[in-house]
Parts: sequence; structure tokens; C-alpha cells
Amino acid sequence: MTEQARKPFLYVIVCAAQVAEDVGELISLVQEQGWDVGVIATPPAIGFFDTASVQEQTGRIIRSAWRSPGDPRPFPDPDAVLVAPATFNTINKWAAGIADTLALGTLCEAYGLGVPIAVLPSVGEALTAHPAYQESLTRLRGMGVRFGEQGDGFRWEQGLELLTHSRT
Repeated sequence: MTEQARKPFLYVIVCAAQVAEDVGELISLVQEQGWDVGVIATPPAIGFFDTASVQEQTGRIIRSAWRSPGDPRPFPDPDAVLVAPATFNTINKWAAGIADTLALGTLCEAYGLGVPIAVLPSVGEALTAHPAYQESLTRLRGMGVRFGEQGDGFRWEQGLELLTHSRT
């Protein structure tokens, strides 16, 4: 009996930005490319998208809180991580090594595990000018994190492009 090859597993980390309401589009794109998906949301992000629909789409619970000691891991280890949308707060805390939520802890750990990480920022223009944000981008890029470009409209497909480049 031969084992069926496991699909690559993607952690999608969702932050509290209005565009998060369309995260199902991203999940469809990556699933069409052969990924299994687990969603980890920052606690405020839970109110920004249809969690029931996303859970149905992925076939998995959405995680936003730490599991209890002794509880099994609900997702397999990630083959890649995509933060989409990524907010000013998450980017700055992550770059500083702050792991005060499951989403941030997962990002800090993923770097240490050598897992490819891509980010689609959703940060207002005034906040992008803040020196802490620019320093955070520099630090995260130095860690090998790939960033999509902000522009008119939010391009979910950029996340897939960044992931595709990280797998080659």
C-alpha cells in the first residue's frame, strides 16, 4: 500500500483590516494551486470576515487563541505562511519579536523554523510613513520575509505569486 503524498500546508494569518472580508478569495486561489489551508486570525480580525464561511471553505476551525496545554495541534506544521492582510500593528510587533497573540507567536516561530513567509500589507499611507514601520519592513526583509506591493486595490493573487517564488 502506498501513501498518498500530503498536500503542502499553508497558514494564512488574517489581521483586522477591511479587506479581510474577502479572504475567501485568497483561500480559493491557493487551494486551486494544491495547498491545504489553516487560518489563524488576530483576535480583532474575527469580526472582519465571515468565519463560518471560511471554516467551511477550509474544512478546519479558525484559530485565534492559544491551545490549552496537552491539547493536540489542530493544524499540521506549515510549509509556508502568508499574512494577508497584514496591519501596521502586526508588522511592527512581529519585527520587534513580540508574541502576545497566537498569530504573532506563529510568525515569530515560523522564522525560527525556516518556513517561507509572505506578507500582503494593508497599511494606510500615513502609517507607512512612520519610521517604526519602515524599520520593521527592513528588519523583516532582512529575515527573508517577502512583501507584496500596496497599490490601488488589494491583490490577493500577489500572495500566491510570492509563495510560488518561495517554493522554487
